[in-house]
Amino acid sequence: MADVARAAGVSVMTVSYAYNQPERVSPEARAKVRQAADQLGYPGPHPGARSLRRGHAGSVGVVLGEHLSYAFDDPQAARFLAGVADVCASHGLGLMLLPITGAAADVDRIAEAAVDGFVVWTTSDDDPVIDAVAATGLPAVVHGGPRRQGLFFVAIDDLAAARAVAAEAFATARRPAVLSFPVDRARVPGIRWGPSPEEATYRVTRQRLRGMRDAWQHLGGDWSQVQVAICASNSTAEAEERVVELLTGPDAPDAVAAMSDELALGVLRAAAHLNRRIPGDLTVTGWDNTAQAGPAGLTTIGQSLRDQGAHCARLALDERPDHRYKPEWTLIRRESTSEASG
Repeated sequence: MADVARAAGVSVMTVSYAYNQPERVSPEARAKVRQAADQLGYPGPHPGARSLRRGHAGSVGVVLGEHLSYAFDDPQAARFLAGVADVCASHGLGLMLLPITGAAADVDRIAEAAVDGFVVWTTSDDDPVIDAVAATGLPAVVHGGPRRQGLFFVAIDDLAAARAVAAEAFATARRPAVLSFPVDRARVPGIRWGPSPEEATYRVTRQRLRGMRDAWQHLGGDWSQVQVAICASNSTAEAEERVVELLTGPDAPDAVAAMSDELALGVLRAAAHLNRRIPGDLTVTGWDNTAQAGPAGLTTIGQSLRDQGAHCARLALDERPDHRYKPEWTLIRRESTSEASG
């Protein structure tokens, strides 16, 4: 920086201002500084050093409990991240995606991240990245779960919403089934009969299983007789594979409550392939009211993940927005259930 100042015929302070507070330097002085820097091959102050001087990194870190491409492939994650990005853009900040691989390096990745705060996308109760985020001492918020003392938490009432949507799916059912998210970090797929929701280490999976169990028991059903098809990922293709297995088995269900619209769309594909009428032979529900849910006539749970993402970003920036904020949800009835109003 001193060399640039000598070459430009200005003070070192002017060079510093030209890069860090350009409004304090005249256009002519900035032009001299830039020209001298170009001639000397000086790229400007190191971003890390600049962050230390300013006392902030200029970005929000989003911790994904998934591989990196999930942020772009999953519609729910994309809408949530759009909300985070809205707030970052309004503050002139960057957005850093921190994928979780399940390796020991995950904790180091969190500790070394140059961010001003963290937003943690849903992960499992036993994921060590939660403690790693808390250990940084930076403002942090967890979306969906798990809850952790000292960290903000944002989520809809998954239990109540699951009860409502499952009651819709199972209203006329004799053999209901559930299409579930993974129950733990092992992400082992398969079909189980009436598993205990308490086995799920993902809070979202646990709460939705509880609600769906409650809905069936309220209708007089036996949860132990409900088939739960567990998917390793939020994938329409995988869901279709699981549901074909269900529908061609000896105990084919007549109703399926899916934990996402992507999984529910897999149900609809499988039903079409096997010539099952919706809702005549099979009632189906989803979750999240994605863009495809309406055209598919899918009964689902609506929520604004974009709004939730924006709220999480504000918390991660330690803005402490309205503490009364509580994400809302609504049951949207369509033609995929026998009780559809449309």
